Amino acid sequence: MYDDIDVAWISSSPVLQRFDKPLLQYISQYVNVAQWEYRSGKDEGSSIDEAVDLLDEFLSECAYPINLAGHGAGGAIALTYARLYPEKVRSLVLLSVPSQPAHTWHVHYYLQRQLFPLSRDQILANTVRHLFGEQPHNTTKKLIAVLKRDLEQTPLSHSLFKLIELPKGGVSMPMMVCGSQNDPIVNSPTLEKWIKMFKPEDDFWEYSQGYHFFHYFYPQPVGQAILRFWQPYHSPVIAKNQLFSSTLKN
Repeated sequence: MYDDIDVAWISSSPVLQRFDKPLLQYISQYVNVAQWEYRSGKDEGSSIDEAVDLLDEFLSECAYPINLAGHGAGGAIALTYARLYPEKVRSLVLLSVPSQPAHTWHVHYYLQRQLFPLSRDQILANTVRHLFGEQPHNTTKKLIAVLKRDLEQTPLSHSLFKLIELPKGGVSMPMMVCGSQNDPIVNSPTLEKWIKMFKPEDDFWEYSQGYHFFHYFYPQPVGQAILRFWQPYHSPVIAKNQLFSSTLKN
């Protein structure tokens, strides 16, 4: 298995990985993708340090550097790993990760809890609109349940009483930062702060719509942009794949 991995996609919790699947299904037509997800034990504390250690265990048998990618808190894990183990990472792709990597949707939620005299479910309903756009009532209820579980599973130990932060800055390997122009959680001005930290080989890309989970709603244009970025830093599989080349020309 490890000899075949081209890309490791990092998921911050099992409940959110469903929103990564459309993109992973698209890019897996052209590259070999391994999806890693953070799972904490019921009696164990969650932390990004623990997540990074577990990820390193997973990747320890890889004989060569690989491409890392992740969305939101998953991207924050990938970023932290890339800084600690730069020799193991060929390139890094971050989706909806602000320049302060710990400022995920969870921070947005807790700040609303502090500012507005609304119930937890009312705040989560507002959060669903910010993350996914306006949704039917039944879909909103299901997404509220998903967000509740993610609040319990995330390795970022935010709470009503304390919002954590992570170190800012770039990485030594090539990096791509992606986002959506109508994402109210990680908006364009916030995302563009990354550009000040860029190296010449780094890349910045935004899609026009899709909200916070833009890669779920528009997997093909997002996937094409990421594959273009990977091409110089990837195994020969991309260059040899004629279907990939013809797709990007369309």
